[in-house]
Formats: sequence, structure tokens, C-alpha cells
Amino acid sequence: MWRRSISLVGRARAVHCRPVGRSVTRCAPRFLSSVVRPLLTPRYSSQQPLRVLSQQAKKMSDKPFERLPHNVVPKNYAVQLKPDLQAFTFSGEQTVNVSVTEATKVIIMNSADIEVQSAAFVASAGNVTAEVAYQPKEETLTLTFPQELPVGDGQVTMKFTGILNDKMKGFYRSKYTTPAGEERYCAVTQFEATDARRALPCWDEPALKATFDVTLVVPEDRVALSNMPVKSEQKLDGGLHSLTYETTPIMSTYLLAFIVGEYDYVEDRDADGVLVRVYTPVGKRDQGKFALDVAVKTLPFYKKYFNIPYPLPKIDLIAIADFAAGAMENWGLVTYRETALLVDPVESSAAGRQWVALVVGHELAHQWFGNLVTMEWWTHLWLNEGFASWIEYLCVDHCYPDYDIWTQFVTHDLIRALDLDAMSNSHAIEVPVGHPDEIDEIFDAISYSKGSSVIRMLHSYIGDEAFRTGMHNYLTKHAYKNTFTEDLWEALGEASGKPVGKVMQTWTEKMGFPVLEVDSTRQGSDTTIKMTQKHFGQKNSDSQWLVPIDVCSNESPSSAAASTMLEGKTGDLVVPNSSGWVKLNPGAVGFYRVKYSSGMLDSLIPAVRDQALGRRDRLNLQDDLFALAKEGDASTVDALRLTAAYTNESNYTVWLSLSTNISAVCTLLAYSEHSPAMSQFVHRLLAPVLERIGWESAEGDHLTALLRSLVVGVLGKHKHAATVEEAHRRFKAHVSGESSLPADLRSPVYGAVLTGNDTSVFNELVALFDKTDLHEERVRIMRSLGAASSKELIERALQFAISEKVRSQDTVFVIGSVSAHSTLGRDIAFDFLKANWSMLYERYQGGFLLSRLISSLCSDFVTEERAVEVEQFFAANPAPAANRAIKQSCESIRKNASWMERDGDAIAQFLHG
Repeated sequence: MWRRSISLVGRARAVHCRPVGRSVTRCAPRFLSSVVRPLLTPRYSSQQPLRVLSQQAKKMSDKPFERLPHNVVPKNYAVQLKPDLQAFTFSGEQTVNVSVTEATKVIIMNSADIEVQSAAFVASAGNVTAEVAYQPKEETLTLTFPQELPVGDGQVTMKFTGILNDKMKGFYRSKYTTPAGEERYCAVTQFEATDARRALPCWDEPALKATFDVTLVVPEDRVALSNMPVKSEQKLDGGLHSLTYETTPIMSTYLLAFIVGEYDYVEDRDADGVLVRVYTPVGKRDQGKFALDVAVKTLPFYKKYFNIPYPLPKIDLIAIADFAAGAMENWGLVTYRETALLVDPVESSAAGRQWVALVVGHELAHQWFGNLVTMEWWTHLWLNEGFASWIEYLCVDHCYPDYDIWTQFVTHDLIRALDLDAMSNSHAIEVPVGHPDEIDEIFDAISYSKGSSVIRMLHSYIGDEAFRTGMHNYLTKHAYKNTFTEDLWEALGEASGKPVGKVMQTWTEKMGFPVLEVDSTRQGSDTTIKMTQKHFGQKNSDSQWLVPIDVCSNESPSSAAASTMLEGKTGDLVVPNSSGWVKLNPGAVGFYRVKYSSGMLDSLIPAVRDQALGRRDRLNLQDDLFALAKEGDASTVDALRLTAAYTNESNYTVWLSLSTNISAVCTLLAYSEHSPAMSQFVHRLLAPVLERIGWESAEGDHLTALLRSLVVGVLGKHKHAATVEEAHRRFKAHVSGESSLPADLRSPVYGAVLTGNDTSVFNELVALFDKTDLHEERVRIMRSLGAASSKELIERALQFAISEKVRSQDTVFVIGSVSAHSTLGRDIAFDFLKANWSMLYERYQGGFLLSRLISSLCSDFVTEERAVEVEQFFAANPAPAANRAIKQSCESIRKNASWMERDGDAIAQFLHG
């Protein structure tokens, strides 16, 4: 599942947001009490249900959370569903082939918001009717029989009804507008993590795999899709027909899917003959062609990389109007937000196309890693998401090498994870998960971005050939089964001959990461580097990691001049034939930061200025220094001075990281009288960049388009007069129809023209919102409304966010944009959250969007008083599923306050000096 673009928090957010639909999130990034070494979920027997003690479970129930017993396990579900798109209900019946492994009078299944009309057990001895009892808190139902069911095979038959809810989970309804302007509803599914139980009673745990035979009874004029191709069709009375689908492979319940609605599609076959279709809203077939091209290239790439064919006969990708996450990897039927799949040939931006390529690459990777082989329990979620979040970049780099996507990985995932993992309220990659309410909390930058970053580091450590061999062996050995993290380490260790498990255990089982404090001495033609590792940001911790170390040098700037494994607190590394600068972590592959001695840092500055250092190293150097400054381990003024070395910088991603870090300083000073001076600093730094690249775009210049959008957006936010004036000129021409704004300039121009508090401009943007039917354009406008800086317009933007015009999935981004753009907006948005808490909590409780909303509104305050206020509010208004986000937000506020107290005066003196 793609959620990392959904977060709203982070340093980059205030500067430049990626398209949503990712927060990065990096709209940008980052969000966690210390976590002790997690206890891995034990391999359990069918005789004993697994018991997981969890704090949230204790709060929600009088007994600890228990996984389902294995005395009865499913083998095949034959399920028929009939959705009613007018009454928003559905009826269903199913026959589940089961294996009774231990004689029992009770069968426990997962079920939520479903009413069972009848249930029975069918075996060779005859039928036995069950008494049905519900346990709503546990989301289970119990079938009790008058006598014990004997060991052996049998069938559980059930008839039931449920609700097509409006919560974007389970089997739910999604509203859309036809080309004629009529509002209608489709029925769609989102089952990960634990919501298949809202569509059918089932054993809703990833390890309890089964096959599925799905039948849908639907109106004849609607498209009806499931994981597999249609096997047979039968016409029924009342304008209905029954569609039965081929049997699925053995798979987890969270991967089951069905869609009923009105769609167009485009199709093609990949090089191996697999049928690929992209389903779009009616009349928008052309907007599916880019994603189709990506998918047709991607499937053969993964087949070759894993040396395993795609195991299904077809793959459908479909855009859903109401969708909480970015996308979901249902086997053979992948669902997406519209902005994560649809690309308009004219109206979509370069960032939008890139995002679609990444999300398609991510979800199709899951067809092997996650679907074919699945984590045993949610504790091992990162096996799914971390790997897919790494290999999506490998895939996009193969398909679109001009994107320079691995450099963007450094900002979008590596740095994002480092930011979050520096907090005391972070968590280990592997977190013991109990109650389902805890699962959403770990769909964060640790599972996705730290997971992908340590996979990238591991790939570099063992080499591509061994990595691919190990992956093939892992997927082949465990096909259609479930695994633990150790299974992956075993396969990669055997393929490489390296101690993969020993090394990676230090990265997955504890939170945080090291900072390497380094100094160097010269001995003849050699340089000796002395290294000491410490737990970054945690001065009282004695944690240590096994750290693969590479070093590049003046003589070897693009490849490792020396390598070692740092196994203790300290270590030395000799770099032979090195007469100039040396730098650790070439390419920013390692998951650590580096604190250089003043002499080593000074020697690197000329290499930044003349770009002898590679772009990822130029990016990495300044980001480490800013991160150290935030923690009080370096001077913020030194970090700001370092930016002068980037005068000749032309790389988009380097500027994205620089502007993100500068934005963090801007946030720090935003409540002070020094904020205008900080804006002047931004003008001096970025205005020359815009002068060099200009406002006009060239065909096919992907990275320059991204850079132009970034720079115009930052200068507009900081009210650079010439930029705002030009933005107004172009916006006026766009609104009048004289000339259309290029898609890449719309977000930054929309934001820039709103900084003047012109009510007519606000009204014109709302009119553009009403006029367009492209959701990407609507998202651009929604996110821009927060740029208004008058109380009246800010309040209008917030009311707009909860109006009927804005889908529930998008409300959080409008509110978050208000908080991101100004101190007034941040204050008003937090008051808005408090005033509307009951409504917002009811809408988002139990889902990850609530956590994202809290983080986006609370993390950028800069005083202890605000931290206390946030704590007090949520103490009085508990949100258990968002507890970690609340703690992270308060920690972020206190970090800001300490940073301001420590460096505020020095920064002010630097700016006014």
C-alpha cells in the first residue's frame, strides 16, 4: 500500500509539496517513548492462539488481544456478494471449505459491521446449524455448535448482510459525477490492513491464506471487477447479471478486491502476453495511457529481476474517486487515488507523472513481494513496504533514467526517515503489533522510508548479483506462503556469504541510527580516518550498530576509495593514495549521519563549489550539517554559511534539500521579528536560480521543470516582489483565457498570487476548482488556498476544507496547507482542529489520516507553552490510534523551542550582519 505520500508533516512541507493524492509525503515528511528491542512474533502452533500484550489493547478491552485460533482454518472461500448502490447495503452468502485440525464446538472468525442471518457446518455426517454471537470490540464472531466438529474437512456456510459505508475502508461507496453531471455511487474495497471482515466473515489475518471464488451480482450496465478474469456470466431478472471469476491463487484476505461502477479503460499486453488494463472515469480514457505504459514496462522488469513470471493472467489498475491511501496492491486488481494513476497529456505536471510512475512501480512490486510471499504478521509489515519502496526507484530508473530518481530517493526517503528516526518517539522497523488499531500507526516513514533505506544500504553491501540471487531464492522457497524477517536475511546471507542477519538485526530491531564523528590525519600519501559512532540525537544512549562504511576521495570521487565495517564504538580506516579531501558515505547510501572535524569540512567546501563532489554527496553534506545544527551538535550559522558554496548548483534535488533545510530555519524564526530578514536571505539564495532557468519550459526537461516549480514556489511564499508580480501577470492571463499556465507552474503560481490577501484571487481559484474535473488540478488548488495570509481568507479556506466540495480524503491536506503557510494560519488551523474535533475524529478515527492531520497542525510550533497546550488537549480528547503522532508532535515542538533558544540570537546576528 502506498501511504508515504499521504503524510503532511515535515521540514519540506513548508517549501515544496509533492503531488498528493505521496507526503510525502514528501509533501514532505516526517513525523514517535523509546522502544526496547522488539519481541518477534513467535511461530505458533495450531493448539494455542497467539496472545499479544499491547497497551492499546489493554485500554480497549478487559483482556489482551488474541489472534484467531487455528483449530479451524480456511482453504477456499466461495463468496457471492450483491451490492445495492441505492440503499448502500449488500447481501452475501458464502461456502468456506475448512480444515478442522482439532475437535471443537466453536469457530471464531473476524467480522465487523456484518449481520449473519444463518450459519451452518456441513460435513459428511450432515449439517449442523450454528448459534451466532458477536464480539464487536474484538471484531470477531463466534459460531457455537451443539456438538463437537470432528477433525477433518468440512464447509462453513453463511448468509449475511452489510453496509456500503462511507469510511473508505472495507466494502464502501465512492461518489462520482458522470459526464452529464449526475452524481452516482460505485462500490469499492480497501481491506488492508484488517477490513476484509467488513465485507465478509473471514479469517482476516495475513497468515491464514486461502483461495477465493468470487461471484458478483450487479447491474448489467456497470463494470464489475475482481482479482481474476471473469469465468462465466449469467443474465438475471431486474437488469442484473451474475459474474463469476476464476479461482484466485492462495492469498491473504487483505488482498481480495471487488469493484462495481462505471469506467472506461485502455489496455495492452506486456512482453510476456499479460493483459494490462487501466480503468479510468468515463470519458477520461486518455488519462490512463501513461500509467499503462509504465505498467507494461514494469511487469517484464520485475519478471527479469526476480527471475519469476507474474503469476496471474491479468492485472487491472483502477482509479477510485474516494480513496484514503495512495494505492493498494490487491492481487490482480490494484486500486489508486485518481492523482496516483491518471495523467492528463496537457494538464498534468512533471511531478505528477513522476509520482504516478513511482506508485505504479511500488504496487506492481508487491505482486511478487507481499502478494506471492507475505509477511506472517503485521510486525513484519516492513518486509512489504520497505522493499517495495526501494525497488520502485530501481524500476523507475530503468524506465525513465532522465528522472535522476535515485538522487530524489535521498530526499524523499532517506532523509525523511532520518528526520523521524532522530526522535525519542520513533520506533524500530519491526514493532510488535497486537490489536488492529496499532497497525495504522506503523504505516509511517519508518516502515516505508527507513525500511527502503536499509534495504538500499544492504543491496550496496552485498552487491546486486548476490541480492538478486537471494531475492529469487527467497521468493521461490516461500511462494504462496508467509515469512518472517529472518527468512529474508537467511536467503540474502546464503547468496552473498556475508553475515546479513547479524548486520541487519542492528538496523531493524532498535530505533535510531548512528552519527559518525570523524577526523583525519595524513601519513605520506595515505589518509587515516578515525571514527566514533554515537546514537544520533540521544545523548544518554549507548546503542551501537554494525555500519558498512565506504569513503570517496579527491582521487576517487565517484567510487569507493576504501571500505570497512565499523563493528564497535570506534574504528580507523586508511584511504590509500589520498592527497586531498575525503568524504564518508558516497552517494548517501548508508543510513547514518557524519559529523566532520572542522578541517575535513573546510576541505570539502571547494569540492561542493566546483561540483567535484557528486550531486548526492553535495546534498548529503549540507543535510547532515543542518541536522546536526538542529540537535545542537553544530552551529546553524555554519550551516547557513555553507549554502554560499551552492551558488553554482543546478540540480533540482540538491535545491529541494537545501530549501527544505532553510524552511526549517524559517519556521524557527517565523514568530520573531527576524522573519523578514530570513526571507531576504531566501531571496538572495534562490532568485539567481530563477534568473538562470527562467519561467519558460523546454520540452522534455523533466528536472528543470521540477526545479522551476520549486524555486517559484519558495520565492512566492517569501513574497519576492518580482516573482509575485510575474505570477500575478501569468495568473491573470490564465484566468482570462489569454494563455494557459503550464501545469508545472500552477501550484507555485496559485500560492504566490494568494499571498497578497486578494479576495478576488481567492474567488477565482475557487471558480477554477469548480470548473475543472481533473483531480490533480483540484488538489493543486486545494493545497494553494492555505497560502492566504488574512484571517478572513484563512477561515474561508478551512470552511472550504470541510465543505461538500472537498472529498473526505482531501480535507486533511487543505487544513494542513493552512498550517504550513504562515504563523497566523498555523494558529487558526489548530483552533479549528479543537473547535471541530468531534466531527474530524468521527470522520477519521482508526485511520492513518487522523495521525497525519495532527502532525501537520501541531509539529511546527516553537514554544513549550504550545507543547503543553497540545498535550492537554489530547489528554482531554483521546485519540488512541494517533498517540504516537501526538507524542512526536510535542517532541518536535520542544526540539524547535530548544533550537530557537540555543541558536536564535546567533542566526539573527548572521542575518543582520
